Amino acid sequence: MKDILVETSARHVHVTQETLEALFGKGAQLEVRAMLSQPGQFVSNQRVDLVGYKVNKVTGEKTETRIKGVSILGPCRKADQVELAATDARALGVKAVIRESGNTAGTPGCKLVGPAGEVEIPEGVIVAKRHIHMTPADAAEFGVANGEIVKLEVDTPERSLIFGDVVVRVRDDFALAAHIDTDESNACNGSGVVYGKIVK
Repeated sequence: MKDILVETSARHVHVTQETLEALFGKGAQLEVRAMLSQPGQFVSNQRVDLVGYKVNKVTGEKTETRIKGVSILGPCRKADQVELAATDARALGVKAVIRESGNTAGTPGCKLVGPAGEVEIPEGVIVAKRHIHMTPADAAEFGVANGEIVKLEVDTPERSLIFGDVVVRVRDDFALAAHIDTDESNACNGSGVVYGKIVK
């Protein structure tokens, strides 16, 4: 069974065209900085600040928190979504909710701040559930199905790990790759080019 490329997905934002224009001005378009492994997906030149707040448990006083310069990934989507590592979520003062991308109902929100304006999103801040993108042909080769939960063994110098609770995501337009966040990548010393394999 072939190895799977394991990529570290750093914090990022997905926005609608409406939100993009509110942040960067009417008619704004995402500008490609670098293409990603998934076909048609890219890191844009545009970046935004994320704004939240923390509450003092004794006084109840709110203190603004901010994570600056977070990349927007393109193309634009039908809903706004912010993907953070759990460490980022704590820094922002947002209760971490682990969800698959797109499943944002009932999740926390935050404020997005761009050079032309700001947008308060009522929900959409998630810690992305670790996952493997694959085509139907890949799924047949691995003997797995869309939505199946598997274990992923990552063999790295001095910090090899087996990640549980990895969801398989199957679609014709996907390319084979596993995505973990920066906390998970640090846990397995996942620097450089890293590969893993499904463990059953």
